[in-house]
Amino acid sequence: MSSPLAGLKVLDMSRVLAGPFAGRMLSDLGADVVKVEPPEGDITRLWGANVNGVSGYFNQQNAGKRGLCIDLSLPEGVELVCALAAAADVLIENFRPDVMGRLGLSYEVLSGINPRLVMLSISGFGSEGPESRRAAYAPIIHAESGILDRQAKIAGSRPVDMALSIADTNASLHGLVGLLSALYLRERTGRGQHVDIAMIDATLVTDDHVHFALDDAFDMQPMPNEVWDTAGGLMIIAGDFRFIWRCLTERCGVVDPTPAGASLGEKIAARRDAARHFFPPTCTVRAAVIDALDAMTLAWGDVRSSSEALELPTVAHRGTFAAVDDRGGGLRRVTQSPYRFSAARSEVRGGAPHQGEHNEAVLEDWLQPDSAQRARWRSALLKKRGEKREEARG
Repeated sequence: MSSPLAGLKVLDMSRVLAGPFAGRMLSDLGADVVKVEPPEGDITRLWGANVNGVSGYFNQQNAGKRGLCIDLSLPEGVELVCALAAAADVLIENFRPDVMGRLGLSYEVLSGINPRLVMLSISGFGSEGPESRRAAYAPIIHAESGILDRQAKIAGSRPVDMALSIADTNASLHGLVGLLSALYLRERTGRGQHVDIAMIDATLVTDDHVHFALDDAFDMQPMPNEVWDTAGGLMIIAGDFRFIWRCLTERCGVVDPTPAGASLGEKIAARRDAARHFFPPTCTVRAAVIDALDAMTLAWGDVRSSSEALELPTVAHRGTFAAVDDRGGGLRRVTQSPYRFSAARSEVRGGAPHQGEHNEAVLEDWLQPDSAQRARWRSALLKKRGEKREEARG
């Protein structure tokens, strides 16, 4: 089976997560994604376990890509990126909105070179507007979007950030929708375009509780799903407590302990206490807990650690993780893209590149430079910080 995006050329100039994740998904879908790094490398090369010169974080977000290392402080480096953009279908970047322009690589410049280019820009607050120059990472957007405040109110605690960069990956996925739509439109118009994604937009648009604020119902905090102590360990049961209580009384025979004349607060407290005491004494083994929940047609899940989640039977069945070359003769697990097509292939196509690993190969495959171009562009190519620049040959 063929890959949906086979033949698509993607120049990935992004860093850390929001941009690289989009490039990683495009690579799994078959695109030739070239990761462009500065001499100091992507900062995530320092994050996670380092195996044969590749960190775990960098490997996850950049598996399957090819690697270039270009010094953009040199005019030859900027010229090389322009040449690569001329050959590319897509360019991804997530600098602050003024950076590409200062480098001489704005969409206006690059689209003048390649009118079919689709450029995806991801930033915290958009390419224009009163806050466009603000630096933003996922925690900033989590705070500014109201998510941290809401979670703290539900938990009755001080706001703390989430251990998940949802603002980054959310913006990345919306960026994918935007750039794929622009590519589809290009088939009709012959022209590419600039796709501008603001992390704050993407976060608010996909926040399914933002309607409370839109309706000025700020006192209506969403009810949390319930986490219970059971014989099977901690379990979460989906649904607000009113529904769970009705299931317990109607299908499991739990008796309402609320005394006559009780206030609403006392009624809720008494019912919660009765519900909490239902599972441990009534369901003394995990199988009994599951049987009771299934009998009530309640959706439930085990509260697992990340390591335990790797061993889920569905994960094994669907091939959520794949083994790739660890660059030392062994294998290393990475995530797979979640797309399962009936008549196409989507899969990780190898580990992440070493810095500048494919300098020569990409030059030849994408550009076929003449001797003068090769000599000029090699002067801006490096392997990594401190190493000599590529020497001209031929």
